[in-house]
Amino acid sequence: MGGMDALYTPQEMGLIDTAALSCGVSGLMLMENAGTAVARAIVRRFRPCRVLVLAGPGNNGGDGYVAARRLAERGWPVAVAPLAPPRPASDAAAAAALWRGPVVAADEGRVQSAELVIDAVFGAGLARDVDPGTVALLGAARRLVAIDVPSGVDGATGAVRGAAPRADLTVTFAGLKPGHLLFPGRALCGETVCAEIGMPAAAFARVETKTWRNTPALWRLPAPAATGHKYERGHLTILAGPMSGAAILAAAAARRIGAGLVTLAGPDPAGVPPGIIVSRAALDELVTDPRRRVWLCGPGLGVEAAGQTLAHLVAAGRAIVADADALTSAAGEAERLRGVAAITPHEGEFARVFPDLQADRLSRARAAAARIGAVVVLKGPDTVIAAPDGRAAINANAPPFLATAGSGDTLAGIAAGLLVQGMPAFEACCAAVWLHGAAATRAGGGLIAEDLADHLPMVVENIKKFNF
Repeated sequence: MGGMDALYTPQEMGLIDTAALSCGVSGLMLMENAGTAVARAIVRRFRPCRVLVLAGPGNNGGDGYVAARRLAERGWPVAVAPLAPPRPASDAAAAAALWRGPVVAADEGRVQSAELVIDAVFGAGLARDVDPGTVALLGAARRLVAIDVPSGVDGATGAVRGAAPRADLTVTFAGLKPGHLLFPGRALCGETVCAEIGMPAAAFARVETKTWRNTPALWRLPAPAATGHKYERGHLTILAGPMSGAAILAAAAARRIGAGLVTLAGPDPAGVPPGIIVSRAALDELVTDPRRRVWLCGPGLGVEAAGQTLAHLVAAGRAIVADADALTSAAGEAERLRGVAAITPHEGEFARVFPDLQADRLSRARAAAARIGAVVVLKGPDTVIAAPDGRAAINANAPPFLATAGSGDTLAGIAAGLLVQGMPAFEACCAAVWLHGAAATRAGGGLIAEDLADHLPMVVENIKKFNF
């Protein structure tokens, strides 16, 4: 795992920058490359126009001075408005000394008259709220290009420190930060470009990141053997309750993603389509079947029944995906989930199970995974998948119309369907979340949860076709 999908916190990027110095790459060279990358991204997307660079005192401001110089060399009318002078003897001071164009006062009138404003005030490592004066200046821009992140966005969490502007374009360097993918930061970045600036590979090797953007590069889907049979592809058991529709949605998704057999176990579930096995046998009997290694517990089961069944399955040592009512049954008692393979809560369910975890989404998911020893899929527009060992992935391919009743049941079915085929829990959950989003995108606007499973085969085929 790693490569281009690795995400780096501002602190990790600081360590990488320091390591670059020992590799013979100067900070000024990196700043020169960064500012040039900003100018290049702007030239590719906008016509020449009046540009105002709002420059802070640190490296972000230094990148802004370089971008200003590069745009001016192309004939663009550019002025720089320093919000504070660069720190003496810094790389930013050296970059500022090379700027020969207009230097003007930073006021709202100049910002409003500029056709394009470059936000080079604060970078991703900002540790305090942005002052009201800077907020007003940035908010007055008609079009905004942010360097690294829009000033005020926390690069580690996506949180907004005080206030932050909405950029049309954000240009960052060497690697994305979690805040580029986590809301609300993601919504403020606009189009996000990650530019290569000559950071040596040896510098990245000094930092062992455990955070990635969720893409097919992180996992490999199971492929059925040419001589295999249905039991080798796995037998998933889904507990069905009075609301059998949720279990049926999960079953359809598990079958479409490749599970060899899917059984609904419960009291006479209604409306079961052909191909799904229905069992009314007692749980004690089913759980002793060695082929039933993986179970999905929770969707439509009822809170009391889910709690009782979950305890039974955990005691039997089965691999369990716990969702919906199984999570509600553990409200305020997270230890009841110890022994499961994965949980798939939305924000409300997560808050009920882990009421004491109040940090950002990434930190909360990691803490919860470590507490219960299971993979946590914290669902949302920026779903976080976290493993007990600290690994985490942030998903960014879910369209907004995926927020519809029953889509969570489908996601749980995909995850369980991959787990039963032998994928490790973290990789299975990462793949399930990405495939879920890709199927929704393929289905398009107006989708309902019943549509998702039918689009999974073509999504999988496209992964194979394009060699992700």
